Amino acid sequence: MIKKELGSIIGGSLTDGLTMRVNPDIPIETLKTGKFVSIIGKDFTFFSLITDLKLEVTNPDILLHPPLEHETLLLNFLKRKHIFATAQLKPMVMLNKEFKIGPVKTIPCHFAQVHEAQKKDVALIFGNEQDPSQKYFSIGTPLDMDTPVCIDLEKLTERSTGIFGKTGTGKTFLTRLVLAGSIHTKKAVNLIFDMHSEYGLQARKEGAGHSFVKGLKTLFSDRVAIFTLDPISTRRRGGSADVEVQINYQDVSVEDIISLQQELNLHSTALEAAYLISAKYRQNWLQVLLEQTDIKEFANEIGAHPESVAALYRKLKRIDRLPFFKPQTNQGGYTHDSVIDQMMEYIDKGITICFEFGNYTSTFCYLLISNIITRRIHKEYIAKTEKFLGSQKKEDEPVQLMITIEEAHKFLNPAAARQTIFGTIAREMRKYYVSLLVVDQRPSGIDPEIISQLGTKIVAQLSDEKDIQAVLTGVHNSQTLRSVLASLDTKKQALILGHAVTMPVVVQTREYDEQFYRSVSLIQGHEIKTLVKELF
Repeated sequence: MIKKELGSIIGGSLTDGLTMRVNPDIPIETLKTGKFVSIIGKDFTFFSLITDLKLEVTNPDILLHPPLEHETLLLNFLKRKHIFATAQLKPMVMLNKEFKIGPVKTIPCHFAQVHEAQKKDVALIFGNEQDPSQKYFSIGTPLDMDTPVCIDLEKLTERSTGIFGKTGTGKTFLTRLVLAGSIHTKKAVNLIFDMHSEYGLQARKEGAGHSFVKGLKTLFSDRVAIFTLDPISTRRRGGSADVEVQINYQDVSVEDIISLQQELNLHSTALEAAYLISAKYRQNWLQVLLEQTDIKEFANEIGAHPESVAALYRKLKRIDRLPFFKPQTNQGGYTHDSVIDQMMEYIDKGITICFEFGNYTSTFCYLLISNIITRRIHKEYIAKTEKFLGSQKKEDEPVQLMITIEEAHKFLNPAAARQTIFGTIAREMRKYYVSLLVVDQRPSGIDPEIISQLGTKIVAQLSDEKDIQAVLTGVHNSQTLRSVLASLDTKKQALILGHAVTMPVVVQTREYDEQFYRSVSLIQGHEIKTLVKELF
């Protein structure tokens, strides 16, 4: 295939990027910010994004008397010499003659030719789904190209990841794609806190009509389990839960309540009272508090201010109204201990858990339950990791776990991130084989220290300047990428940057449709046939 020549380099620097003069026969409207191009140097090929476009003239007097519509001969003459367009290019990686990719440390010479990137270039830079490692997963295609851009799921899952975009830009769609990819390639097992029941079973597809998309449980029936707080809701949607969850009062710690400080408008003195109760009654602190009839006497007993204890009691009394909270018992039903044990059994077998909240979708409930479970799971993973470090046996190595949370700014705002389990996990990276997949429409609400440590960011359209600035925190060439981010379409486009891709790239996201379902079914069918052959 002949490479399409877009123009040639006429200036620039390593720091600020390069300027390309667009060939006169290339319509300027066919070039878009975010387009993936290659610059052919003498010893290296530079892969770049178009970050800006500009109209130029050799003499400003030309603009005083522009040609009229019927003066086509004059206009064509001016296009050849005196009026032209330039594009700003930012080289992201360079390739030597041995096809070794590295960071950009030099620049091409004057008049180096710029071409549209080819399919083989995309596969070389971003990998190929047919790679024997099975770590690459197609997430979409570059702008104006029909070839897959892959993310490296091994790299994506070993560090925390963020998916950002304003409401209606397809964050849920992107999240479902990434989760499907990690299950499909078996590079991580997932614990998904599914606030609005959008990932496990079928969900409504955005846009016109009444179409639906298949859930992860439908696509990967043997690799996904449904845990639910609301089994009636799950059954109404045509599914059945693998586990119906019940939680003990004794499993709520003061640390879990800290994440609710803003949601419940709890004063610091109320939290201090909670610590005093916990110091005396240990795991029974919450049950003891909620059973009190004389708050003033109880406050004097523990040495706390009565108004602080009363405020804490009023705020946490909401827990009494949640039917899945039970006093600790050893008879009948599941206690939270057995639910956590079951979760660990599923995770150890590589089975993703979709934790549904059903009709209990209040932020209070979502924050509380997610914190309780994650804290316990993380504790189990610390023990598993320490065992592996001691034995150094491959069979003792924990499976990589990725925990998905929506409304992430509620968990990771500057106040909560320093004290809650989610802030701890985000800072630990791969230390204990647990990472986060945070999904949010308000990245500016997340602690800057946390957001700067996210390994990979998948960013749909954002309109608020504070949110744009937040997602580019800690990113090299952030000013260059700002203009690319600002030009994204409202749907089905995203800027991907960070650990899981070799260079930042804008993609038209992959369709989550029948073609995708068939590709997954073919893989599963092949695995089942292989298993049957091994057994018989």
